[in-house]
Amino acid sequence: MQITRLLAREPAYPKTVELASDVTHARQSMFALFSAANIRATVLASVPWFLQDLGTYGIGIFTPTILAASIGHKTDHVRNLADLISNDELAAKGAALIDLLLIVGIVSAIALVNRFGSIRLQIWGFVGCATGLLIAAASTYSTGAAQTFLIFSGFMVFNFMTNLGPNAQTYLLAGEVFPTRVRGSGAGFAAAFAKIGAVTTAFMFPILLADIGTRQLLFILVAASLLGALITFLFRIDTTGVNLEEIGAPAR
Repeated sequence: MQITRLLAREPAYPKTVELASDVTHARQSMFALFSAANIRATVLASVPWFLQDLGTYGIGIFTPTILAASIGHKTDHVRNLADLISNDELAAKGAALIDLLLIVGIVSAIALVNRFGSIRLQIWGFVGCATGLLIAAASTYSTGAAQTFLIFSGFMVFNFMTNLGPNAQTYLLAGEVFPTRVRGSGAGFAAAFAKIGAVTTAFMFPILLADIGTRQLLFILVAASLLGALITFLFRIDTTGVNLEEIGAPAR
């Protein structure tokens, strides 16, 4: 057999090749994602990803803006355009320093996901994001060095925990929690639903920042992160060490 020749190796593995009989599956409608058998996976894959994108894109895109609003020209006496540009440049450098924690977070996620599982890391990550955002929000009650320390610490905690948790795990869970016959549709729907949050944040974040201020906006993101942790816990489907072909399969 040609397959045997393709799989030839020393020592022989597998020793025999058995072809499965032809099995045809009826094409699954997108509505299958909302059936009683799949709705739990759909909520788990979609809603936390949506909530995660609210914080990640909001903080990620507008970190320099938030830093400038918190510790930039509003705390200094800007005398000319050069002073304003200088403050914004400092804010951009601060954002670059904070973003280094994203790298540390994703490396930690790779090292820990097989040990603790995606569900645990996502819950811990959401709680950690809320903690970081709460620290950053506390900076609005301070001034000077204390304010700078709190906002940088908060954003560093947020960036580390989001890449340790939801920013990494939502991708994995969306590709694992659905039964094989709807896995592609489920992962695609979850990604599309999440991007609604990303686009909404990109457009609404600067408007809300101007209308309600940094403090209230950060508190809203704290609530979104805690809600993400709660939904992940309530709708959890543990895929660690599980054969994905068995996800959603009837019990034998």
